[in-house]
Amino acid sequence: MIKVLKPGLFTTIQDLGRFGFQEFGVPYSGAMDVYAAKMANALLGNSQNDAVLEMTMLGPTLQFNCATLICVSGADMQAKLNNKPIEAYKLVQVKADDVLSFSSVKKGFRAYLAVKGGFQTETVMQSRSMYQSITENHYLSEGDTLPIESYNNQQYNPNAALKVQHDYMGQSEIGVFKGPEFDLLTKAQQERLLSFNFKISKENNRMAYQLNEPLENTLEAIITSPVLPGTVQLTPSGKLIVLMRDCQTTGGYPRVLQLSEASISALSQKYTGQSVRFKLLVYGVRAE
Repeated sequence: MIKVLKPGLFTTIQDLGRFGFQEFGVPYSGAMDVYAAKMANALLGNSQNDAVLEMTMLGPTLQFNCATLICVSGADMQAKLNNKPIEAYKLVQVKADDVLSFSSVKKGFRAYLAVKGGFQTETVMQSRSMYQSITENHYLSEGDTLPIESYNNQQYNPNAALKVQHDYMGQSEIGVFKGPEFDLLTKAQQERLLSFNFKISKENNRMAYQLNEPLENTLEAIITSPVLPGTVQLTPSGKLIVLMRDCQTTGGYPRVLQLSEASISALSQKYTGQSVRFKLLVYGVRAE
């Protein structure tokens, strides 16, 4: 069990998401940065879908009441175990009564904590991902307890390593595919969409990232149609909205672009005021 001493700014339990219920209006949810979550689980020998802790901008303070192995990934939130710094993407042995703390973010925006065997919180609709009105809680609060499995095997390799890519958190180019309504844009609109540096607005969260600079919009609204995490919608006012993991399942705005899975992870590590530029992909390869 883990006790939450301080919850951080917006800390949630996430796995890879809630699939098969979108026809009922249930969002996918899941880890915003799937790459970081999977890497932490892989280093621990967990299933890639085991639940992790997702931390946003300011991390929590946690007290363990049993021994386990942990791995921290994603953004740099200055993780410390009993006030001693620990490295990201490394296996760390934790003992009963140890305290793990995080501070404000130094690089990136979202960090992840994986434990051996994954967090054993409630499963709703085949997922442990927290979401308001679906799970009992939609973020951690002070005094919460998080069930985990005890793991006291000393026979582990603290130097276990995987090749980790760190540069994606700093990249400004976001790989995208053409959306269903992309070809309805004029040539000039397409060129601006794929050449301009857009800044992330203060309206950014797990549901969507809005971009500050408008794109002239002459398109009519579409019949309400399916959308996915990573869908880029163009509103009547010209605002671009990039849907994220907790997005709705349908929408009536033209879907001009679709982010790749890797691009959703990259965008999730960015925050207000940072710039992004869309780069067209063709079957996973950048279009020249």
